[in-house]
Formats: sequence, C-alpha cells, structure tokens
Amino acid sequence: MKVALIQMNSQADKAANIAQAEALVAEAAAEGPDLVVLPEYWSALCDRREEFHASAEDLSGDRPGGDAYGAMREMARRHRITLHGGSIVERAGNAHYNTTVVFGPDGAEIARYRKIHLFDVDVPGGVRFRESETIAPGGEVVTYDCKGHRVGCAICYDIRFPELFRALRDRGAELIVLPAAFTLMTGKDHWEVLARARAIETQTHFLAVGQYGTHAGGRKACWGHSMVVDPWGHVIAQVGDHVGWTVARIDHDYTRKVRTALPVHDHHVM
Repeated sequence: MKVALIQMNSQADKAANIAQAEALVAEAAAEGPDLVVLPEYWSALCDRREEFHASAEDLSGDRPGGDAYGAMREMARRHRITLHGGSIVERAGNAHYNTTVVFGPDGAEIARYRKIHLFDVDVPGGVRFRESETIAPGGEVVTYDCKGHRVGCAICYDIRFPELFRALRDRGAELIVLPAAFTLMTGKDHWEVLARARAIETQTHFLAVGQYGTHAGGRKACWGHSMVVDPWGHVIAQVGDHVGWTVARIDHDYTRKVRTALPVHDHHVM
C-alpha cells in the first residue's frame, strides 16, 4: 500500500486553495498512491469566525457539499485514489463542524469524521484561541477501509488525547491519519514527539499531515513537517519547509511483526 501526504499553505481564498490542492494531488497521484491525504482546513484556512462560517458546506441531503466537496470527489475519481480530505467546515443546521470527508476511487463518500477535541487556549501574555467559538465538537470514533486495511480518523488537537487513538486501535486501525494546521509555536516542540508517541502506543503507521507557513496576513503560522511514522516510531517520510508532498510505502507485514513481538494491545487491564 502506498500513501501520499499533501502539505499546503492554504489562505482564506477558497478557489485558490482548491486549485492548489488539485495541482498537488495530480503531482502526487503520478507516483501511484492508493491513499492521498490533504491537511486540516485545506479549502479555507481563515482568521475570523465569520470567514470560517462563510467557507462552510452543507453535507446533508441527496446532493451534499459545495465547491470543496465536489473537488474532492472529482480528484478521487479522476486519479482512482482514496482521498482523505483533510478537513473542511461543515454546516449542519445552526452548528458548524471541523469535518474530514473521505472518498473512494469511484468518487463515492466512504467516511465522515467530526473533530472531537477543540483547541481552546489562553497563554498568559500570549496567544488566545477559542476553536469552540467557531466549531462544535463531534462525538463519534470513525474508521474506514482502504485496500483491505482499516484506517482511523483524527484531526490536529486530537493528537494530545491518547484515549482516542486507543479507541481507534481497538476498532482495528492499522493506519491512523491526522490532518492538522499545527501552530509554529507548539509544532516545533511537540509535533514530531506526539506523532511518534501515537504511532508507538497504537503500533500503527501514523500519517500526520500539516499546513505550512503563514496565513491571516502573516499574523499566524503553521509548522508543516508532514510525516509518516512507522509502528516502531521511526519517521520514514517527511515534507520539508515548503509546500509539497511526499510518498511512502506502508509495510503491513512489518506492522504484524511489531504487534507480535510486543503485544501491548493484549495487555491492557483498564
């Protein structure tokens, strides 16, 4: 199984972001991946609540979504890939969610995950961020199948809550995908450490896919460093400090060897 991670520098311009994603996915698809992953808020990485809500798409009904949903569906179908659509803002009635949508190679939606843990922080003398003022939390643990293997869903701040990843492992996840827009401040110290920890404790291949660079007129910045971590905690592929993509082969035999040699999943007592 081959995976591709797309690292973007999304802004508030939805049409420009969609064009950027289409170009990067087309480049990566030429390498023949089975699964391609976009970052969090790939279609619109905004600064204000009103901008996020203006980018939202209604995913209900017989004809769900708008421009971003349609673009993801078409990219999956055109390139015959499973597309893990990072996340977009979903409008559901009066609520808005940070939502991953996954499409199969035929363009049909196969999974949908709403981010559970919301990033609310107040750093004394520093940044204040309240995702809960813009986004409602989800509550469902979500997996799907790709090429006969189970894939688990998480988004960004979820990475700090190991109980979610244990739940994904309990549901049979062999890969876990985490699209993100990790901040520069926390990313430089925590991004790789947390991604490797989640891979080691779940004994899965962990795909951490980030936004990179500045947005909001240069006032905010994302860390990037999208990476694939193997079940032993080794980084086997990574995008550098730029917009771009990387590919990696997932060795499922290696996953089985790790789980056999160190069967921690069988030793849980709580």
